[in-house]
Amino acid sequence: MKAHLLLTLGLALGLPLLSGCQSAYYSAMEKVGFEKRDILVDRVEDTRDAQEDAQQQFSSALDQFSQLINFEGGELQDVYENLKDQYEASESSAQRVTDRIDKVESVAEDLFDEWQEELEQYSNESLRRDSSRKLKETQRRYDDLLRSMRRAESKMAPVLSALQDNVLYLKHNLNASAIGALQGEYGNIKRDIDQLIKEMNSAIAQSNDFIASIRQG
Repeated sequence: MKAHLLLTLGLALGLPLLSGCQSAYYSAMEKVGFEKRDILVDRVEDTRDAQEDAQQQFSSALDQFSQLINFEGGELQDVYENLKDQYEASESSAQRVTDRIDKVESVAEDLFDEWQEELEQYSNESLRRDSSRKLKETQRRYDDLLRSMRRAESKMAPVLSALQDNVLYLKHNLNASAIGALQGEYGNIKRDIDQLIKEMNSAIAQSNDFIASIRQG
């Protein structure tokens, strides 16, 4: 079940989804058949989707910057406005990725805390050991996934900073000489976006592996 449907269920039950009400939220989700592990999978999927969208958005921004430095006539104001729009869209896309990762981290911490506490409730020692082993393995995979997500996330800031600098420069220098001054920036921005996309591809692949491992139990 996707996040928007979980959200709809939560709202239908009259539960605010703020951090202070997480226990009530989890309880409500359990009543309709969704445990923390299901919510975790759902949020990992949403983060993966947000990263895929971000890849496309940053590539679009790079294309727009390429058009800018190859400007050969027309309305320079329009080119500036397009680049500004691409920067703002990239900024929003990056924020969505960060928000989604934060939500993954939140439910993962709650899931692992609950799992650890419930190990003490076993009377069968063999089952307890097996569950403990699975907990450690899931935590290990999750830690690797979170590091990959955060690493990809960190690659967005330098790109956004460079795009913002160029947008600000153009804002006050809308002339052909300004275009020439920015031509040297393209290579650096392309390199950073290529690295960003590479890291996101890695995080997306790890997300898919993590989701598959959880569903397999």
